[in-house]
Amino acid sequence: MQEVSAAQRLAFWGIPIAVAVLGLKMLAWWLTGSVALLSDGLESIVNVVAAIVAFVVIGYAAKPADASHPFGHHKAEYFSAVVEGVLIVVAALLIVSEAVPAILSPRLPETPVLGLAINLLAGIINAIWAYALIRAGRTYRSPALSADGHHIMSDVVTSAGVLVGLVLAIVSGYAVLDPLLAVVVACNILYQGWKVIARSIDGLMDRAVSAEEEAAIKQVIATHANGSLGVHDLKTRQAGPAIFVEFHMVVPATMPVGDAHDICDRLEDSIREVNRGAKITIHVEPEGEKAHGIRVKVVEGMKK
Repeated sequence: MQEVSAAQRLAFWGIPIAVAVLGLKMLAWWLTGSVALLSDGLESIVNVVAAIVAFVVIGYAAKPADASHPFGHHKAEYFSAVVEGVLIVVAALLIVSEAVPAILSPRLPETPVLGLAINLLAGIINAIWAYALIRAGRTYRSPALSADGHHIMSDVVTSAGVLVGLVLAIVSGYAVLDPLLAVVVACNILYQGWKVIARSIDGLMDRAVSAEEEAAIKQVIATHANGSLGVHDLKTRQAGPAIFVEFHMVVPATMPVGDAHDICDRLEDSIREVNRGAKITIHVEPEGEKAHGIRVKVVEGMKK
């Protein structure tokens, strides 16, 4: 699929970009000796590992369904996001281990102007790349790209805070602000890591599509289910880039199977127009069959 190949290409280019940003941040730390800049650099190590994992996992998730995984491999992307969340936590602990000794023996950064300028350049690159990943994550419904993009965006916020804090430390002369700022960075990273892990676990629990997407699906069914008597028990779930839609459709008891099948085909085609690649299951019921949910007529707009 075109979307999958595009997501894979984007994930691949994330690797050299993450390595380049890591190099810039570690150079900034080497020039200044700033613990805060070191903490920013350590977080970028996570970005490199996460970019590699995302590339591998997105490729695996794109594999077609097989006998062992008849519904596909889409959920593999959530594992990439979980791994990234765990790595973020590890990075935060490394930062704290570096910051605590520096709080006891603080010192002002050396050659601060050059170091801050290099770190600013790395932050700008990250901001552009994070925006591209978040946008692509929405477009291709990729949890791996979205998690990577949101984490890198948090890295951008961290870098901005580090730059402001170091300027204050240099201007005020309070060297202890540098390691204290590193601890603040670690706390922010822990929070971002928790959010990444929570979103991934939510996806593994078969979360329904958004309210807007569900409303669009209901509208499509109400518009294109002509010939049926109504539908009920609409259920949706997401699995990485894939969306699964399931509902029951009631038809007259005397309707030929071929006519009911034609309605199903029309509904499936219409739903895929608003959700490309959706996996749709329609259970056809004859009129009078006892429903397990609340029966809703199409003309009522699919309201429960």
